[in-house]
Amino acid sequence: MTTRAAAAALLDVRGIVLLGFPLHPARRPGVERAEHLARVPHPMLFVQGTRDALADLDLLGPVLKPLQESGLAALHVVEGADHGFDVLRRSGRTGDEVLEKLADTAAAWMRARAD
Repeated sequence: MTTRAAAAALLDVRGIVLLGFPLHPARRPGVERAEHLARVPHPMLFVQGTRDALADLDLLGPVLKPLQESGLAALHVVEGADHGFDVLRRSGRTGDEVLEKLADTAAAWMRARAD
């Protein structure tokens, strides 16, 4: 909803961090939910897991490419994470470790925009 509000010029923000952008419904791949992103005038950080059932990275990549080229989007991929950023035990990481890394990534991205 935040990106839709930004696309409609309803927000005055310096950037948007999207944790698990819901590109499509589970098991129904598509990009219709992303059509408005090209109208968002603010920098966006997309944080997506490789196991996210709501965002096939093969579909999200081409959607974000023109935004990345214009400097309006960045993508941070979390290997093995699902939509809620849970990871499998065999990954060797705990949920707390993943969330700490997400917070660090978002904070670094925000600091870079504060200058």
